[in-house]
Amino acid sequence: MDNSKTKNHSDTIGGAVVLAFLAVLVMNFFNIRLPVSVTTSAQSGELAVVGEGKVDIVPDVAYVDLGINVNGVASVQEAQNKVDSVNNAVIAAVQKLGIQKGNVKTTNYSINPNYVYTGGRDQINGYNGNATITVKTSKTDLVPTIIQVATAAGANQVQGARFGIEKPENYRAQARNKAITNAKEQAKTLAGDLGIKLGKVTNIVESTGVDGGPIPDLMKSLPIGGGAGGPAIEPGTQTISSVVTLYFQKN
Repeated sequence: MDNSKTKNHSDTIGGAVVLAFLAVLVMNFFNIRLPVSVTTSAQSGELAVVGEGKVDIVPDVAYVDLGINVNGVASVQEAQNKVDSVNNAVIAAVQKLGIQKGNVKTTNYSINPNYVYTGGRDQINGYNGNATITVKTSKTDLVPTIIQVATAAGANQVQGARFGIEKPENYRAQARNKAITNAKEQAKTLAGDLGIKLGKVTNIVESTGVDGGPIPDLMKSLPIGGGAGGPAIEPGTQTISSVVTLYFQKN
């Protein structure tokens, strides 16, 4: 056997191993990872066009979070009695506005000891009580009145007013139709600019959302402003959007 050929072959293998080892070191150092899958957005015989549609909706439901806070009372029973008294008065006051019992919910209720550090140790120095009542109404213009009657009944915290859309799915179709129309108009323009003819739509991919940031259940908190005649709180509008990608055949 030709020793020079064997040596060259060994050198080639050795060089490949060294290069592979160096490549692994570089990938680990720069946190490089090989792709686990490769996909294409459209076949060569297709034209993909993205369209967007938006619908601005005035919220049709409101949520008011009312708080009751009692501090430094002598006993657990006293804290409970005070919280219960205000809680029941607030619930009765908002129900007099025509809000059904099922739309008034106590979402938090707690009584905790208040500690002070004295004599080298923590000692109980009274008790604190807290409760939160959430009121839901489809009459969004009733929010200022809810706040007024609740605070008059003893609620000493107004934690926020939130507005939302009860059934957003009723408006998503409108946004989707606008997005499809927008995509078709863009496709027509592109086809003219490129000098191609488009055939039928072969696929559609849609994504929906709400503009203005992550807003769970299409609700957002609004600040409460004071003024004569009660707080001025406006629901504004919320935007339901749809983004579609249409795939057209190219003839």
